[in-house]
Amino acid sequence: MSFKCDVTGKKPMYGNNVSHSNRKTRRRFLPNLHKRRIFCEETGKFIRVLVSKKGLNLIDKIGVKAALEEDSHGG
Repeated sequence: MSFKCDVTGKKPMYGNNVSHSNRKTRRRFLPNLHKRRIFCEETGKFIRVLVSKKGLNLIDKIGVKAALEEDSHGG
């Protein structure tokens, strides 16, 4: 499973764990992803998506079809 949001395109970020003694070790910041089955009213079918919390809010705001099309256009 790739950690990438189907709507927003969010992927893991990389950074450091910094200890009290200031030693640095690499870590990953993962996006807040959820598997969801969302009903698309235009097609009358359910769509399975791996989507972040921000992507869910975007789907609620502009709709499933518009959110997925915006992603395909690089938005």
